[in-house]
Amino acid sequence: MLRTVDIRPARAEDAEAAAEIAAAVAEEGSIGAQPPVDRAARAAGLRTLLAEPGRGGAWVLCDGDRVVGITTALERIAGVLSIGMMLLPEARGRRGGRGLLDAVLEHARATGAHKVDLEVWPDNGRAIALYAAAGFTVEGLRDRHYRRRDGSLRSSLIMARRVDDRELG
Repeated sequence: MLRTVDIRPARAEDAEAAAEIAAAVAEEGSIGAQPPVDRAARAAGLRTLLAEPGRGGAWVLCDGDRVVGITTALERIAGVLSIGMMLLPEARGRRGGRGLLDAVLEHARATGAHKVDLEVWPDNGRAIALYAAAGFTVEGLRDRHYRRRDGSLRSSLIMARRVDDRELG
């Protein structure tokens, strides 16, 4: 059971724990990653993000000394941070996901980003509710966009939230 919600910036030494979270959550089928997750590649990717952050970043949710959740933000389009988030089952429902989202939104504002976006499976109601409660709205659907290893096609919802006060151009 998660004792406290402790959110902090990710550090290089969190990379292996983050890779383990990805492997565990991939088994549920609720994220884009599919098992078996290449843990070494995942850990290396996080270390690279942390070494060259630019406008990207990563934050972890801790239960004591144990990392139980992570979110990453990458600027793939100028001014737009794309996020990914994973929490272990025992960390869900305790406001840790909201805390991770808030850390990304604060970072987005501080770095001058105007928008944060994400993709989520349409059947992941719990995540969609979390994002909607944080002000994200559905902007579109990628219909049967992702081919899974078993040959099936998955759709994803595109959700986003503006983080600045400027008018749309």
